[in-house]
Amino acid sequence: MNLKQYVLTALAVSALTMPWTPGVSQAAAVDASAATSSSSATAAKADTAAKSDEAMAKAKQVKYSLKFNAKNYTKETLQLDGKDVAFRAYRNVVYVSKPASVAAESMSIFIPEAYFQKGGTVNGYTKETAPIFLPNGVGGYMPGEIKEPSANDRMSGGANASLVALSRGYVVAAPAIRGRTTVGDDGKTYVGKAPALIVDYKAAVRYLRYNRHRLPAGNTDRIISNGTSAGGALSALLGATGNSKEYAAELKAIGAANERDDIFASMDYCPITNLDHADMAYEWMFNGVNEAHQSSAQMSPLLPLKSGSMPGAIKAGDTVVPLGPGPVVQGDGSTVTNRPANAPTETSAGTEMTQEQRVASDQLKALFPDYVNSLGLKDRQGHTLMLNEDGTGSFADYIKSIYAASAQSALDAGEDLSSLDWLTIENGLVKDVDLAKYAAWATRLKAAPAFDKFDLSSGENDEFGTSDNTPRHFTGFALTRDKKAGATMATWDDIRRMNPLYFIGQKGVTVAPHWRIRHGAKDRDTCLAIPAILALTLQNNGYDVDFSSPWGKGHAGDYDLTELFDWADGLCKAPTKK
Repeated sequence: MNLKQYVLTALAVSALTMPWTPGVSQAAAVDASAATSSSSATAAKADTAAKSDEAMAKAKQVKYSLKFNAKNYTKETLQLDGKDVAFRAYRNVVYVSKPASVAAESMSIFIPEAYFQKGGTVNGYTKETAPIFLPNGVGGYMPGEIKEPSANDRMSGGANASLVALSRGYVVAAPAIRGRTTVGDDGKTYVGKAPALIVDYKAAVRYLRYNRHRLPAGNTDRIISNGTSAGGALSALLGATGNSKEYAAELKAIGAANERDDIFASMDYCPITNLDHADMAYEWMFNGVNEAHQSSAQMSPLLPLKSGSMPGAIKAGDTVVPLGPGPVVQGDGSTVTNRPANAPTETSAGTEMTQEQRVASDQLKALFPDYVNSLGLKDRQGHTLMLNEDGTGSFADYIKSIYAASAQSALDAGEDLSSLDWLTIENGLVKDVDLAKYAAWATRLKAAPAFDKFDLSSGENDEFGTSDNTPRHFTGFALTRDKKAGATMATWDDIRRMNPLYFIGQKGVTVAPHWRIRHGAKDRDTCLAIPAILALTLQNNGYDVDFSSPWGKGHAGDYDLTELFDWADGLCKAPTKK
């Protein structure tokens, strides 16, 4: 059975054989499934009609030129470690000819000033060889803002990745990207639902390639993406789907350049990816930990929107919550603030899961082994990675080894880990990891299901929503357990096109040859198994993968910029293979 067949079968099995409440007959479950399937079909037709109207409106709009204007720039200088970093800034360049949202489909390009001087070099790069750093500002599947160079990053307090990249001789191309709350230039249509964000990221790559002879500097065969959280998922999706024809219609609709969209390398911090299986993985790890730390307030209608941008706030219950560029803070002192932009709100005090959520946790955990076993994963030594029905097995041992390596790095650096009961340490060496005790130590962030909520309240439900902003499910498990009438499912095409795993190894797709994936040792926004599956799948298909779980890090990114650009330099400066 191939992966697509397995997923569809698993969705059907989970929907029909695991009723929400003990005692509900399979026949009743079938009736419920039929009803939701009918409503899903109706919603799909309505969404198709809305997209058709949108397409007609686009045909009437003014087209933007795809030719880069090298004369429209400002000269600027920032400081990094007491040294000047001079560059030219080409701001707010529309990168498609028929944007759904001009503000959300523009990018700024920053080029080191040295490349405008005769024979100028930076870090051994010339204007012809300089790699192109392509960061995205997406978080929580919200619109991604342009990642301007900055000496005062919100998370690190120091220089951000864009400024460090410039100091290392990289050209920085920073696109704005549509997200789940983006409203089109018509002021009413939501134009950033799946798969819009990956379509935009691809369009930005295509723009750069289309202008490779007009750009003053930059090697368009050395494009490197970077993102954190949902932005990490987006970076992974860009790396895995190069030149796939499955996005052709959407790229044509926005007037993307007719160019390649594959990239050289993908840098992915804590990617919130593989969403159609992330609920299973989460419960495999956190089942039995019944207190969740994510705010339970549901998202209600948005405050007044401004076309082309994300709203400044949403209403969560009776509280107005800012969205940001910074973290969500509700002001009562209970909210954890060191979180990526637009990540789920975390509270220091936990909330007990309901009985229904605990039942869901048990059921989702039980589904995960079959999924893992369908993938045929192997470690670097060629050993098959599997799970038993109880969740133990060689795949679990592999996950343990990732955490063990992380803890060992901390021990080697002189940290005292003797208080951690989930680690077995002998003579300064980590000998074993207890995953159940790890989960209790890390704590659970999200109640079950973690992503596809029964009440459609998650950001991911919103991401898979319709152009009139109606959220949708993306797993059969949640769809058949939604207690409200009229719940619908996102289309299989949209679910598929948001998951990089469906493209790795696919004929006609150019996967990035180089990958760097990080998931903090105390990150529980998703389960470590999710990026591990991505890394293993890439590795098993022959791609270069650097994957680890840094000690002391939670859900965060760009915390090791020196190491990140050392890694990139090692790739970009390596002799080209003939």
